[in-house]
Amino acid sequence: MKKFSLLGMLMLTACVTINIYFPAAAAEKVADEIIKDIQSNVPQKPQPKLEPKSERSDMQTSLYKLIDQVINIAISPAQAAEADLSIDSPEIRQLTASMEKRFSSLQSFYAAGAIGIKADGLLAVKDAASVPLKDRNQVNKLVAAENADRQALYQAIANANGHPEWATQIKSTFAARWISNAQSGWWYQSSGTWKQK
Repeated sequence: MKKFSLLGMLMLTACVTINIYFPAAAAEKVADEIIKDIQSNVPQKPQPKLEPKSERSDMQTSLYKLIDQVINIAISPAQAAEADLSIDSPEIRQLTASMEKRFSSLQSFYAAGAIGIKADGLLAVKDAASVPLKDRNQVNKLVAAENADRQALYQAIANANGHPEWATQIKSTFAARWISNAQSGWWYQSSGTWKQK
C-alpha cells in the first residue's frame, strides 16, 4: 500500500511541475509593434513593386493550399499555439500614449546627436554641449520621463501576462529592439562606445 501512495505522490508532483519559458520571439514582436507605434511619424520605406502573378504561380499556390489542407485533415496540427504576449491593459495604453506624445519632442534631440540609446535601451544625454543652454533642463526632464515610462512599460507588460518576473527579460528584448528600430543618424551604445546608425 505504501508503494502505491508513494508512486501516486511522485506522479502527482510530476504532473504539477510545469516550466514556463519566456516567449522571446513574441516579446520581440510586441517590442517592434510598440516602438513603431511610438515612432509613428517615421517615414515609411517604399514598398517594392510586386510583379504580376502568372497563371502558373496561381495554380502552384492553389495546389500547395490543397496539399496543406489534406495534411491538416490527416494529421491534426499541434494543439499548442505560438506563445503570445498581451499588451492590452489600461496601464500599457497610458504609458505608450505618454511616450508617443513625448517622441515628437525627443526626435529633434535624437537627430542632433544630443541624446542616444544606451545598451540597456534607456536614453542618455550624449552630448549636452550640442543642446542650447535654455533647452538643457528640458532635455534632461524628457530623458528622465522617457526612461521612467520605459521601465514602467516593461513591468506593466510582465504584469499583464501574469509573469512579473519577466520584466528583466522584457527590458533586455526591448533594449535590442530600440536600437534596431532607431532611425538613420541616431546614436546608440554598443560595447561601451557610442555609434551612429
